[in-house]
Amino acid sequence: MPVSIDDFESGDLPRGPSVPEQVVTYLYTHSDQAFTRSEIATAISEDPNTVGTALSRLKDRNLVRHKREFWAITDDDERVAAAYDLHTTTDRLDDEDGGIDADEWETVAPEAPHPSERDEDEQ
Repeated sequence: MPVSIDDFESGDLPRGPSVPEQVVTYLYTHSDQAFTRSEIATAISEDPNTVGTALSRLKDRNLVRHKREFWAITDDDERVAAAYDLHTTTDRLDDEDGGIDADEWETVAPEAPHPSERDEDEQ
């Protein structure tokens, strides 16, 4: 969905569910089936490459299963519930405090020591 250039410039952009959120929701509501990446992309009206990236990241987090070209939600309902709880809590906290400004964080974040400067106990 296009947005006006004024909204784009001001940063006043619509917020909807992210592609990973859409993928998890779709697979969870169809937990008795497995789908190809293209089928998921079509179902949620997103680009197949974007869906593929989301699926890979969700697999790394053990939220989806993958066999050959098919994808399904994990069979670990507790894992899905924990991910949902973390996500909603993070969203709520971001809404309350405005979230983390990456540029501001960069200016105050401590420098990580070079690996050669770490204590032997840390290595």
